[in-house]
Amino acid sequence: MLEQANYLWRLGVTGICFALFSVGGSLLTALVFPPLRLLPGGEAGRNRRTQALIQRFFALLISLLRALGVMRLEFHNAEALRSCGNMLVFANHPSYLDVVVMLSLMPRASCVVNSRLWRSPFWSGVVRAAGYIRNDAPETLVDDCVAAMESGEPLIIFPEGTRSVPGRPLRMSRGAAHIALRSGRDILPVVLSCDPPTLTKGMPWYRIPHRAFTFRLEVRPPLKVADCINIDEPASLASRKLTAYLENYFTRETHHHE
Repeated sequence: MLEQANYLWRLGVTGICFALFSVGGSLLTALVFPPLRLLPGGEAGRNRRTQALIQRFFALLISLLRALGVMRLEFHNAEALRSCGNMLVFANHPSYLDVVVMLSLMPRASCVVNSRLWRSPFWSGVVRAAGYIRNDAPETLVDDCVAAMESGEPLIIFPEGTRSVPGRPLRMSRGAAHIALRSGRDILPVVLSCDPPTLTKGMPWYRIPHRAFTFRLEVRPPLKVADCINIDEPASLASRKLTAYLENYFTRETHHHE
């Protein structure tokens, strides 16, 4: 009886938080961003202010989920995310909450986002105002990512391109490797896990686990691309080797993490 009541409680809280996630994006677009555009600083200033608002909003959502018993958080070296400068932040992608947790820790950061968010009635205005980069424009993606880092902010990328499926091998897209090679920036690896698996690929929000889940985030030491592969090789070969290196690295680290 108590277990059933706890399950229904967590299900209700999860639904409320998803509603807040959607409505919050619409409210920011309709009520907050118009006056922000009147402030000095141009597009760069608007991006910074929007990213700071997103950080506070996501931090509020995460605090709500924790306080109401839906999730637990374990952080290791998370402070490195707050002061990583204009590094590439690569993370594996086990859950829908990954970017929410990471951005809740970073007052300023850009990220490569799924193109569906650019068509979302709730979040299209937010991702545009924040200066985020859509992932469906291969002809400009690398240049856009390099430009974002040259402005002094870190860039979050999930090299898998989509959420991973529990029990299946990690598969990285080559786009992340191209960005790393072109930018010449160090990679800050972030290893994520969620136990039991929650909001994985293809899992609807209402299919919650039988108990509160634990989300773990660990920031590992930075990687220099030149220490991972021979960067003097042709670009196509170097990107293929770096992609394989990242697959092996995150596969090893996620198994250790779990």
